Amino acid sequence: MKYGLTRKDMLKLSGGTLAGVSLLGLAGCGGGGSGSSGNSSKTFTLGNIGWAENIAVANLTKVLFEEDLGYQEVELKLLDVGPLFQGVAGGDLQAFQDVWMPNHEQLLSKVGDDVAHLDPWFQGQTAFGLAVPTYMSGVESIADLNGSGTDTILGIEPGAPFVTQVEDEVIPAYNLNLDLKASSTAGMLTEAESLYNNEEPFVFMPWVPHPMNEIFEYRFLKDPKNAQGVFDQPAKISTVVNADLESDDPTAFAFMNAYTLNEEQLNTLMDEISKANDDGVAGSQAWLEKNRDVVKPWLDAANKA
Repeated sequence: MKYGLTRKDMLKLSGGTLAGVSLLGLAGCGGGGSGSSGNSSKTFTLGNIGWAENIAVANLTKVLFEEDLGYQEVELKLLDVGPLFQGVAGGDLQAFQDVWMPNHEQLLSKVGDDVAHLDPWFQGQTAFGLAVPTYMSGVESIADLNGSGTDTILGIEPGAPFVTQVEDEVIPAYNLNLDLKASSTAGMLTEAESLYNNEEPFVFMPWVPHPMNEIFEYRFLKDPKNAQGVFDQPAKISTVVNADLESDDPTAFAFMNAYTLNEEQLNTLMDEISKANDDGVAGSQAWLEKNRDVVKPWLDAANKA
């Protein structure tokens, strides 16, 4: 489906940039809390990896907590994936809403009983892996990359588990003569866009859901040696919360446990944020005007708690 995203929109929605930090910092200016007066002194801290789907869901949560459930403030903290799990486990963060399983299984295992892992909230089909633009004929498998016309794999953040998997497993398994260039999601997409516009060969690390899929036509590469491991399988997107959240803040826990979004709902939410000049609060508010029925069960669960 197409939702009107431009290349500029897509790059703005990408994570890990100074612009993303600015967005999350400004998000603290959100509404004044028309919901339960019992929450009026509460604050809440959400972890955010800066990926487009996380920016969207975190800002929507912020708006609903502050404007419907009456929280004083919801703060969004932009961190790398490892510190996000550690922050939730240690209590510096109450929740992180962009856990990809089994991709993040190792990180989750390190925090053990200090977090509660909730059921998946994303109801669509995910995809992740190495890919090339469709104009690269004859490159169908990772085994075809040598001699494909590119000597670099464009990657996302260095701490991302898939980057480690490619470096430690994929490149050796296929004896690839390509260098892995890990930078950031925004950096990868900026370079990919330049190459794509000139129809030059490149390999990168896209995923679904993300606004990049409105821009690039690409195909995921076959992996006959299964070197990508779990990353080559559809993942479930879920939330981790601090182990004490259910007792410390049952309202927040019930909300986190109840919310779900399908692919169209998430895509339109990301699109509204884009159209609001990447203001996550304003975009979420605009989306809510048309989707109150979607969030009603989440708010009902929170209010009952």
